[in-house]
Amino acid sequence: MKQFLLFTIKTIIIIVVLAVLLDYGYTSIYLKNSNRNKIEYVYNSEARNYDVVILGSSRANNHFVTEMFEQKELKTYNYGISGGHLFESSLLLKLMLERNYKIKTLILETDLNLSNEKRSETVAAKFLPYIHDSEIIKNHFSNETDFKYMYYLPFYRYIDFDGLIGFREMYKTGSRQTTNVLDEGGFHALKNKKGKMKNDISALKPLKNKYYEEIKQLCKANNINMISIMTPMCENTKGIEYFDKVKKVYPEIHNYENVVLEDKYFSSCGHMNDTGARIFTARILKDFFNK
Repeated sequence: MKQFLLFTIKTIIIIVVLAVLLDYGYTSIYLKNSNRNKIEYVYNSEARNYDVVILGSSRANNHFVTEMFEQKELKTYNYGISGGHLFESSLLLKLMLERNYKIKTLILETDLNLSNEKRSETVAAKFLPYIHDSEIIKNHFSNETDFKYMYYLPFYRYIDFDGLIGFREMYKTGSRQTTNVLDEGGFHALKNKKGKMKNDISALKPLKNKYYEEIKQLCKANNINMISIMTPMCENTKGIEYFDKVKKVYPEIHNYENVVLEDKYFSSCGHMNDTGARIFTARILKDFFNK
């Protein structure tokens, strides 16, 4: 019995030590790279100056053409992330400001994600390698139900989110393999191939969203001109009155939902193709930057 207890104790100690070492090793690799996604591109950066920063989900990533802003001599980067929520947009802005980014104007894609305050599992995980290195990230996640496991159990987060920040991603990060995510100033153009050209958003209800309010306060405190925008959806969308509901909750949000309508300008119901994105971006430039 005594030998069994000793063996068990030794095994536990070995597992804990191994977990701590692996945690340290993975984290060290993520702290040295900035060319695979927009989160590490910000986290492992120093001060940058922008005329325009774009934040939001894929409806920002696919809809605001960085090149067209640059042609207007506006230094711009599209930090929109596919699958992202306002939870991640707020956190990314906090990290930018901590790194002394100078931002004149923030364009925030603010429409469907106003209906929830949840984190995006696929995007939020990309912040987790830095949770012990950053008080901002720690505090931002502190109210999440699994925070104690992610923060206090060594290597837990790398196991729980293995498909996103586990061995394969760590290896690609450590070997400096790049992606196309950071190309074209962060803008990702979609092709003309049609996806699902129907959508039903009738169940969505806009909230007085905590993270939207955070972003507003951050912009006010740092003298950033904030432009909140709702972007287009295809004609065959049920519950399109959602956008009118958003205006009642937040009158300052600009509704551009019906600026581009024809299906030929969409890759799927919620995402315009490259042609549609350029028509939309031209309208945004005309309305807000035509000086």
